Amino acid sequence: MTILGIDPGIARCGWAVLEARGVKLEARDFGCIETPSSMEVSLRLSVIYKEITKLIKKYSPDALVLEELFFNTNAKTAFVVGQARGAVLLSGAENGLKNYIYTPLQVKIAVTGYGRAEKEQVGKMVKTILALEKIPKPDDTADALAIAITHAFSAKMAK
Repeated sequence: MTILGIDPGIARCGWAVLEARGVKLEARDFGCIETPSSMEVSLRLSVIYKEITKLIKKYSPDALVLEELFFNTNAKTAFVVGQARGAVLLSGAENGLKNYIYTPLQVKIAVTGYGRAEKEQVGKMVKTILALEKIPKPDDTADALAIAITHAFSAKMAK
C-alpha cells in the first residue's frame, strides 16, 4: 500500500510518501511545500493544491492521510490552516483518493506510544521506524511521515 501523508499548513505543508508492505515500511520520498507570507492566500492555496496533485500523479497513492485540525487559541491561524487542508482534500477527491484523518493524539500514540510526546520524540521515532539517517526537517515533514506511519499501523490492525 502506498500512503500519502500530509501535515497541512499554509506556510509549510509537510508531505510524505510511504510504502507499506506487510511489516516493512519504506519512506519513498518526503518534503515540504512552502509558500511565502507575502503571497496572497488564494495563490498560496493554489500552490499547495497543484503540488499535492503532482505528488498524487507521480506516486499513485492508495490513501491520502491527514492530521486532524487542532488549534488552541489563534482562530485566524486555524482558519487559514483549514483552507490549506481543504486544498489538500480537494486534490485527493479530484484524483479519486480515499481520505483518512488522525488526531495528533492518535499519531503520537501510534509512533511513540505516548500521547503527550514532544515533536522531538516523534521525529526520533520516525527516524528509527523508517531507518532514516537523520530526523527529517522541518518538523512538518517528520509529522507527515508520522501520519503516514500511523495509517500503515492502523490499516494493518483493521485487517
